[in-house]
Amino acid sequence: MSVKPLVILPDPILRRASEPVSRVDDALKRFTDDMLETMYDAPGIGLAAIQVGEPLRIVTIDLSKEDDPEKAPQVFLNPEILSSSDERSVYEEGCLSIPDYYAEVERPAKVTVRYLGLDGKTHEIEADGLLATCLQHEIDHLNGVLFIDYISKLKRDMVIRKFSKASKRGGA
Repeated sequence: MSVKPLVILPDPILRRASEPVSRVDDALKRFTDDMLETMYDAPGIGLAAIQVGEPLRIVTIDLSKEDDPEKAPQVFLNPEILSSSDERSVYEEGCLSIPDYYAEVERPAKVTVRYLGLDGKTHEIEADGLLATCLQHEIDHLNGVLFIDYISKLKRDMVIRKFSKASKRGGA
């Protein structure tokens, strides 16, 4: 496994829609292992393939804590939200591609997601709480949407300006 470099705002690839995964093979499994390694190294709880420069519809998530080994790392290939609850929830979100910036984002409290697993089979999951938020955040990445798109235009423009200046200076 290897840690891949993260794509950082304002890189335009973050606004690119990702392509579906066409088949599950050993190369794809190695890539998802690299994604997990990169996510842990960052450290983060979710990562979309586009964040390491690969425009593929792949998401990795790990919400486990040392005191909760029941939850294992999860890989979602071609995830799509089938339904969302009318009930809303607010979480403070951050993003590995927008380091050290956090904002409260309101999203549906529950979602049902269909995805392809590494076993090559189609699965469905009903998620609430942090998992629902994380899935929505990462699926947004696959569609070229960032969590800052949910905050006010004024705040979003300030964040984009800050990262654009840092990029021009040679570091985020």
